Amino acid sequence: QVQLVESGGGLVQAGGSLRISCGASGSIFSINRMGWYRQAPGKQRELAAVVTSDGSTAYADSVKGRFTISRNNAKNTVSLQMNSLKPEDTAVYYCYAESVVEHTNRYLEVWGQGTLVTVSS
Repeated sequence: QVQLVESGGGLVQAGGSLRISCGASGSIFSINRMGWYRQAPGKQRELAAVVTSDGSTAYADSVKGRFTISRNNAKNTVSLQMNSLKPEDTAVYYCYAESVVEHTNRYLEVWGQGTLVTVSS
C-alpha cells in the first residue's frame, strides 16, 4: 500500500510563486513516473507536469517556462515550483505516482487527496 501526502497549497497573488510538494509512503517497491494533475473550476482535469525516475520531465503547454517539477528518489518526494502564477492557474492540484507492483511489470496508479492553489488577480 502506497499513500501520497501533499503540502504547500494556498493563496498567492498573481505574479507570485508557490511550491507544492508530495511525499510517498507505505510499502514502496519502486515508483515509475510521478507528477501533478490539476483541475480548475469548470475545467477538465489536465496533466500539468510529470517526471520519470531518471529525471526526464514534461509539461503542459500552459505551464512551460513557469513551472518546474523535481523529484528526490531517495525521499520518494516530488515538488512543483510554480512561478509567475496567473489567475488561470487556480485549481486543485493532485499528486500522482505510478507504483511498481513487486515481481510484476505493471504499475498501480496512486493519487493524493488534492491541494487547492488559488491565485488572486
